[in-house]
Amino acid sequence: MRAHVEIGGAVQGVGFRPFVYRLAKELGLTGWVNNSPQGVSIEVEGCHTGVEGFLRRVQSEIPPHAQIDHIVSSSLLDAGFVEFIIKPSDNSGEKTTCVLPDLATCDDCVHEIFDPSNRRYHYPFTNCTHCGPRFSIITALPYDRPSTTMGPFHLCDICRSEYENPLDRRFHAQPIACPTCGPHLELWDKRGDVIATHDEALQAAANAVRRGAIVALKGLGGFQLIVDARNDAAVQMLRLRKQRPDKPLALMFPSLAMARDYCHISQAEEKLITSSEAPIVLLQRRDGCAISPSVARDNPTLGGMLPYTPLHHLLMVELGFPIVATSGNRSDEPICIDEREALICLHGIADVFLVHNRPIAQRVDDSVARVMLGQSMLLRRARGYAPAPIHLRQGGATLLAVGAHQKNTIALAKDDNVFMSQHIGDLETLASSEAFQQICEHFIKLYEAEPCAVVCDMHPDYRSTEFAEVYAQTHGHTLIQVQHHHAHIVSCRVDNALDPKARVLGVAWDGTGFGPDGSIWGGEFLLTHGSRFERVAHLRSFRLPGGEAASREPYRSALGLLHAIGLTAPAHWQHTAAIWRMLTQRINSPITSSTGRLFDAIAALVGLSERTSFEGQAAMLLEHAIAGYCTEEAYPFDLNVDFDLNVDNVVDWEPMIRAVIADVANGVPVSHISAMVHNALAQMIVSVAEQVGERKVVISGGCFQNAYLLTRVVAQLRAGGFDPYWHRHVPPNDGGIALGQAVIGRLKLQEEPVCALPFPAN
Repeated sequence: MRAHVEIGGAVQGVGFRPFVYRLAKELGLTGWVNNSPQGVSIEVEGCHTGVEGFLRRVQSEIPPHAQIDHIVSSSLLDAGFVEFIIKPSDNSGEKTTCVLPDLATCDDCVHEIFDPSNRRYHYPFTNCTHCGPRFSIITALPYDRPSTTMGPFHLCDICRSEYENPLDRRFHAQPIACPTCGPHLELWDKRGDVIATHDEALQAAANAVRRGAIVALKGLGGFQLIVDARNDAAVQMLRLRKQRPDKPLALMFPSLAMARDYCHISQAEEKLITSSEAPIVLLQRRDGCAISPSVARDNPTLGGMLPYTPLHHLLMVELGFPIVATSGNRSDEPICIDEREALICLHGIADVFLVHNRPIAQRVDDSVARVMLGQSMLLRRARGYAPAPIHLRQGGATLLAVGAHQKNTIALAKDDNVFMSQHIGDLETLASSEAFQQICEHFIKLYEAEPCAVVCDMHPDYRSTEFAEVYAQTHGHTLIQVQHHHAHIVSCRVDNALDPKARVLGVAWDGTGFGPDGSIWGGEFLLTHGSRFERVAHLRSFRLPGGEAASREPYRSALGLLHAIGLTAPAHWQHTAAIWRMLTQRINSPITSSTGRLFDAIAALVGLSERTSFEGQAAMLLEHAIAGYCTEEAYPFDLNVDFDLNVDNVVDWEPMIRAVIADVANGVPVSHISAMVHNALAQMIVSVAEQVGERKVVISGGCFQNAYLLTRVVAQLRAGGFDPYWHRHVPPNDGGIALGQAVIGRLKLQEEPVCALPFPAN
């Protein structure tokens, strides 16, 4: 009996071919296996029992990081194979296989780098088929060494024998290297002059960290800026030089045991932080821990991760204490990936540069996650996760979705997968916009895709929208615009494998999104089905004096609220007269229903924040102000809805705001006020759900990164008989927008192509 097998999914770079080889040998089968642009192709020949057993076990016993999306087998006439071999890769055909994300160092490789008798002792680029760089070094498919940045490093005889031995752990491990034939470390000064090389470079870098210096380390997918996390002066210097005054900084702990010394870690959080994805995990800090207070001011959580490359393992064992390990960039710019570029971009920030000569093909920042409701939720999808695809129920047109303006990611829909990019960031600068365009072009080239349409946000001023318009016109593609909050809801639906054509009530709460009526949406209740949505209710709108400036100055949002309900500003607030005139005369004061700006306004009213330095800071402070306070009390609100009359259904926060102001005046603790605000917001969602009557409620938007709010909403919806769905694998913030855009774009082409805007080719 002879069978031909085609397997698609994450089956390259995970030891799948040696697994197939060993399985075939065990069962006494002959034939071959190879990589193809579609995945893995196999032919096996032998007795009927052996072939049937192979087909069964090839699906049930796959390597730990492999993922089979589909498998197709067919019977063939016997060919008379005499042995089982691994054939060279096939480069023909359409490229649809999955590119594996970068994986944290496996236990076997960690053991080797700390074993003095091993030839890879203290070698910082050790890896095997179970770990190491993947996406960050790939330049083309299929995933073979010549198609990676390791191509120029010619294997020594010992590495070659490992690479070619199907029974070796490093069989066809494309980044395979050793001290003889692989990359090496160097420590540079600010001018780029070499201070030390190899292991001496690492030792000198560790000494610099001990002295309080800032070290720029070239990592897996880009540079990191490193300082001693216990040294408050060093952390403050990093903040000053990087111009990052308040936003929390990420930490790296030498071990899980030490992480426990500084943070409370649940079983679910332990599983997440020790996973092969190795994200930054938001953890509850322990009282009195010795981390510098400047790492995360006014914040009960710390973003911690464990070493995920051999270089990190070696450095952290040498140091033996936690470090700050934050992105190697300036504010609003992409992370540096080239050492010469870093000398320029990080000039004035880093004191020394720990670099290596393995090129980085794709910049990939660290992922960020937290455990919510006992499950992991990605807040930033990058290293370890991207570009793993989101699998769809069915195939469709090939589309490029370009995402939002903030926390940008892009997505390529091809066949029954959506390949999501790594976190790109806010498109505020020329450098970030260029990085965004490069990633769009790389994805199209990598998968040899020919999009028939480009999908973007409705906001005319988003850099991603501007790019989509030009790209569509230049290439003769169809341009499809998707409403921001509709994309949020569909993203969450796909994240939960819900049929996008079924009706659900979507709750999309965030800071800002362009509404079809020209106002700023952000407190939305959308009934969605297929490519369509209906705005069934929203939070009461108010004016934002100064527009975008209100997102950085919460007191402006507070003034907008007060003006809307006929109250005046607190006497101690400064510079309110001019802003009040803007509101009264409706000058540069757009209308918004934003929940994010509502959070900002309340934070200003209770005295937590009048100005912010990063997005979501005021809302974060309001959440943290609860500080474990427990109450079932909630502020009142009005529900002005009548679905039968099809009027503008509004959830009115005015009673809540008046009560907050009264409680502030009466000296009620902020913890109590904040808890009652959050409880009221959760009850608003339940009240609207009861009015709409749709059982499935999908929750999305940046406001639901708030653990207290999400937990409360889910519990109350369940108590009310509803089925709530929230994000896990795709961020609830704008990092998930591209996925929703891609799916809606396909639905629009299937259901109502007249809504798309065709551009003729030049």
